[in-house]
Amino acid sequence: MIALCIFLGAPSVHAQVAGTSDDWFGRDKALHFGASAALATGGYAGASVFTETRPPRLAWGAGIALTAGIGKELWDLTGRGDPSWKDVAWDVAGTASGLLLSYAVDVLVRSLQRPASPALPTP
Repeated sequence: MIALCIFLGAPSVHAQVAGTSDDWFGRDKALHFGASAALATGGYAGASVFTETRPPRLAWGAGIALTAGIGKELWDLTGRGDPSWKDVAWDVAGTASGLLLSYAVDVLVRSLQRPASPALPTP
């Protein structure tokens, strides 16, 4: 649901005035980075409900974030926005950052979980 809201709301946020430059550090690039990071993190966390292993979690997070980012650029190609390879680059960077953060938190949380120690026999 969140991805749908971001996807549908993005064209109005991303709209640029015709003839303006596509800066590498424009406001829309931060939005691409942040949305992709959030989607990747959410995808990783959502996949953790279904699997204990990390590779599928990483794949789901990347798949969701990159599908939304590339889908947005394909939407822009239909004339409803301004398609940009720079936007895709920021989507990839945001996805990688979100996955790295998710992975790090996962490793930290699992390292803090200690198995219950067996009861010591009483003499």
